Amino acid sequence: MSDAAQIRFRAATEESPAARWTLIALAFAGLAILVFAPLIAVFVEALAEGVTASLKSLASPDARDAIRLTLTIAAISVPLNAVFGIAAAWFITKFDFRGKAFLITLIDLPFSVSPVVAGLCIVLMFGANSALGGWLVAQGYPIVFAMPGIILATMFVTFPFVARELIPVMIEQGRAEEEAALTLGASGWRVFWTVTLPNIRWALLYGVLLCNARAMGEFGAVSVVSGKIRGQTATMPTTIEMQYQEYLSVAAFSLAAVLALLALVTLLLKTALEIRHADQLAAAHRH
Repeated sequence: MSDAAQIRFRAATEESPAARWTLIALAFAGLAILVFAPLIAVFVEALAEGVTASLKSLASPDARDAIRLTLTIAAISVPLNAVFGIAAAWFITKFDFRGKAFLITLIDLPFSVSPVVAGLCIVLMFGANSALGGWLVAQGYPIVFAMPGIILATMFVTFPFVARELIPVMIEQGRAEEEAALTLGASGWRVFWTVTLPNIRWALLYGVLLCNARAMGEFGAVSVVSGKIRGQTATMPTTIEMQYQEYLSVAAFSLAAVLALLALVTLLLKTALEIRHADQLAAAHRH
């Protein structure tokens, strides 16, 4: 056997142990600096004056109203976005029409537009100085500086999450099963409930979890349209900012800890979903 034949070629994906451990260390260092350290700091600051002081701050009217409003906004905007996301994904994947690529780009628009800009657009459209907004205010249905404006802003920011999880799944599944059910005499609603929805349920749940996490933590668009009125339109993120600016650090970090815990619960549910239903979710992660 020649010397050339005895040469061992290293696989393209094979790295030395030193390189592997260096990359792993860098990854953990980045996570520690950008994620774990700030998260730990939030809980440390929240408990700086003891558990009693932290719980007392959470029992204040401002904190309770902010928590209630945030959960209410999420409870309204997330189901609506789920409905709109299903409708958008169905329309895009089940029908062929000109401009489909442009419509998908519009769905992705909230990912690229600043939330502050989105809030300003809502103010321009529905503010008291606009024709539509002025008429709504005169009728006793204000949008800006009221709950409807916060819901609109939250829905705009979180709209792509559900649709973007469903579109790849529905494209991969195709139309064969729905068409077969229709040829057997099933109505459109029956096809949806018995064929389409069972096939997309895990991707839908995954998108809803992401949408919910984003809805509870939204700050930019909400701060513009809400007016940050205590007890009325101040959500958890905006209340945290106001308390921190007023040097109420324990109150601010205690509320931030609650928001972080809600995010961690969502993350745990998302992880459990990925582990238990990895096969069903695999198609959703190809985009």
